[in-house]
Amino acid sequence: MSIPQLPIEHFDYDLPAGRIAKYPLANRNESKLLVYENGQISHRHFAELQEILPKPAALVLNDTKVVAARLKFKKDTGAEIEIFCLEPHETEINEAMQARGQAVWKCMVGNLKRFKPHDVLQKALPGGDLYARQLSKEGNVAIVHFEWNTNHAFSEILAQAGQIPLPPYLSRETEESDKERYQTVYAQDEGAVAAPTAGLHFTNRQLHELKSAGVDHHSVTLHVGAGTFKPVKAATLDQHDMHAEHIVVSRQCIEWLLKQPKVVAVGTTSLRSLESLYWLAIKTHKTGSLSTILQAHEPYELNPVLERNEALELLLNFLKQTGKNELKAQTALFTMPGYHFKMVDALITNFHQPRSTLLALIAAFIGPGWKKVYEEALARDYRFLSYGDSSLLIPQKW
Repeated sequence: MSIPQLPIEHFDYDLPAGRIAKYPLANRNESKLLVYENGQISHRHFAELQEILPKPAALVLNDTKVVAARLKFKKDTGAEIEIFCLEPHETEINEAMQARGQAVWKCMVGNLKRFKPHDVLQKALPGGDLYARQLSKEGNVAIVHFEWNTNHAFSEILAQAGQIPLPPYLSRETEESDKERYQTVYAQDEGAVAAPTAGLHFTNRQLHELKSAGVDHHSVTLHVGAGTFKPVKAATLDQHDMHAEHIVVSRQCIEWLLKQPKVVAVGTTSLRSLESLYWLAIKTHKTGSLSTILQAHEPYELNPVLERNEALELLLNFLKQTGKNELKAQTALFTMPGYHFKMVDALITNFHQPRSTLLALIAAFIGPGWKKVYEEALARDYRFLSYGDSSLLIPQKW
């Protein structure tokens, strides 16, 4: 399988600004649900999901938790410097979130030209202060050393001093309600700078009702990075620099997946995590050692010699042999038309931006029918993007 060379204009459509949902609905699962099944479209509501999902089905959720990654400092001159924490520098994310006293992060910096290497920015905390100093920079991204004089973990410092980073296309400041509504009800593992928005529709009650109806669920973790909003500026998709993200999948989840005949990914991040598992298994099979890094285009170059369960069994055996309870990896998997899905049978997802890698993923998953789906959604007044309505995509007859 070769890397497809697809013009980005093939993944374009007209999205009026008024169709972007600036705020969520009052109740999480009251959104519309467009159901695409084997080429046919119907229109339902998310609250009816347990009645709509074909059986057997099992849901895979992404339990990452959005951190208040936007920190605003003010210099003595009055200049405002906004530091957006992207990911830890040379440290695992869980370790970095639990760091006390100091931490070093890769950050996007607004007004970077006013943030000189010798500057020490200061921000008041309850019972102390937070300081920020630039170590190095490349473009508008800097390595920033944070230091604070309270006995709190960095996760607590962000909660005290930071703001939830809403997507730029919402074109508004973060409000108090976003602290709750821009998190899934099952968010646990802190580290994302954007929400896995397909999961925003679920309530705890609906998850319980789904389980009672025979639709079980399990979680993986993919810490969503700011690269998810990175526009495709290249002429063709293969030239786009795909961002890498950290994933964590437990042994228990892999054992559970082995028992599931049909898997429904809740969101593109869950899908990318599951598909990455397959290709990490292929690389492990090829090299004889556990692979934990997947590059964007590797799936188009590797030979898919394993069946789904064979791949899962291989990873499980390596985890058992090494005494590990979870697989931690980094994936830059780029799914575009021409990609063949190995792990996921259906997808629950919101409606995505034109000319984006996420829309390319949808086109890969259901084929040219994505245009009909988006035309229908626009014609029927669906709300788009992070706080918008949802869809259930089933490419083939169940």
